[in-house]
Amino acid sequence: MKDKFAVGIDIGGTTTKFGVVNNHGEILEQDRIPSNEHEVVEDFIDDLYEKLMPMIERSGGVQHFVGIGIGAPNGNIYTGTIEYAPNLKWKGIIPIAELINKKFNLKTKLTNDANAAAMGEMMYGACKNMKHFITITLGTGVGSGIVIDGKIVVGHDGFAGELGHTIIRPGGRLHKSTGMRGSLESYASATGVRETAIEMLTQYPEDPSLLRNYSINELTSESVYECAMQGDTIANNIFEFTGQILGESLANFVMFSSPAAIVLFGGLTKAGNLLLNPTKKHMEANLLPIFQNKVKLIFSELKESDAAILGASALVWDMKA
Repeated sequence: MKDKFAVGIDIGGTTTKFGVVNNHGEILEQDRIPSNEHEVVEDFIDDLYEKLMPMIERSGGVQHFVGIGIGAPNGNIYTGTIEYAPNLKWKGIIPIAELINKKFNLKTKLTNDANAAAMGEMMYGACKNMKHFITITLGTGVGSGIVIDGKIVVGHDGFAGELGHTIIRPGGRLHKSTGMRGSLESYASATGVRETAIEMLTQYPEDPSLLRNYSINELTSESVYECAMQGDTIANNIFEFTGQILGESLANFVMFSSPAAIVLFGGLTKAGNLLLNPTKKHMEANLLPIFQNKVKLIFSELKESDAAILGASALVWDMKA
């Protein structure tokens, strides 16, 4: 494997991040392009090629690469297709691995984006020596990867572990992309935090808040965080509510698989203890005694996006091209 490299690609709801990875698990170079500016996937791949191919050439060209690994929403590890991803513009079944293989002339393998992140954590991160853990990605959506006995759970069709779409509030908030009501993703994602902010500002019109300085279009999870750090009551209540929803969900997940740890990563984790403390409190409060105080709830030790890039790249090392 001397002088061999792999490409890891993390296709997110808003941004696609990619990098060149060596066989020691080091990202040598990385970049990003928007995921949501291309109506057809071929245009997206053209933009990716324009940015990524020079990186490949700087590492010696395709002959030095074992392949390309991709993590994507609703990525099917068995077929190499993205199937009906609610957070992407490209609808239906997209043969992304085949298309990228033809464009780059490199072996290409695909898995679910959250599973790629879990693989990254298992190989290079906080869960390096763990055989039982769950990763939760808190970004535009809520992704998850479940590892049991050292193996990522993919199910018979490749789609196991969609914890973000489990129903935590039956009949609750509408998830606009799926049409479902009350899913974890509709509350505990960056998008969900924004929705909670709008709801609370409407529900308590007389209560002062720094968030009222933002228009509806300007409100983001980042602005909620900034206001919370300044002591804003409504902003802090938003994170308390989000942590409650997430904690209750994590309690269910713990009682399902009894993990040693749950690793949180993604943009929303920048909120730190504003999110972690209420999540931990409500998780423990909803666990049976045999599960209480056994599960570590931690943030990823890897840089944001690195886990997904590393995990995706790890898919192709077994190819030994």
